[in-house]
Amino acid sequence: MYVQEVVDLNVEVERGDSYALVRLDGDLDKVTAPLLKDALATLFAEGRVRVVVETTELEFCDSSGLWVLLEHQHRISERAGSLSLVGVHGVLERVLDVTGLRAAFDTVRPAEL
Repeated sequence: MYVQEVVDLNVEVERGDSYALVRLDGDLDKVTAPLLKDALATLFAEGRVRVVVETTELEFCDSSGLWVLLEHQHRISERAGSLSLVGVHGVLERVLDVTGLRAAFDTVRPAEL
């Protein structure tokens, strides 16, 4: 039997003067979470501590993806930075609400209908 893991997440980073915008498209899960973690770690190493994560096109997020976001929130808050989630909907919105983790982030804006 041959099993091929398909990485189904696109992480697009746009750097501004004092912030970074990270757009997610696809599934953020155990397999793809390292892609986001690497992108956020690179931004952190560059000293970018104002980060907006656009999740409008995110189709799925499991605990691995949520953990990456929480871990980065913690790191940048130690440097007086901010991590905002925008376009939140679906599974991510539900998980944030059910776990009470919405409050862990500086801003959580739902997707506009």
